[in-house]
Amino acid sequence: MLTALSIRDVVLIEALDLEFGPGLGVLTGETGAGKSILLDSLGLALGARADSGLV
Repeated sequence: MLTALSIRDVVLIEALDLEFGPGLGVLTGETGAGKSILLDSLGLALGARADSGLV
């Protein structure tokens, strides 16, 4: 189970530390808020290939 995610120097995010509690986790926000950046960062943590513009 994912309990925390730390993101550094990805696109517009200099540093971000997220902690997830038990139960369902949901990401919501306006267009351009960074939801896709968070999902791309999670993909990188799981071994996905990085696009040169992402890092």
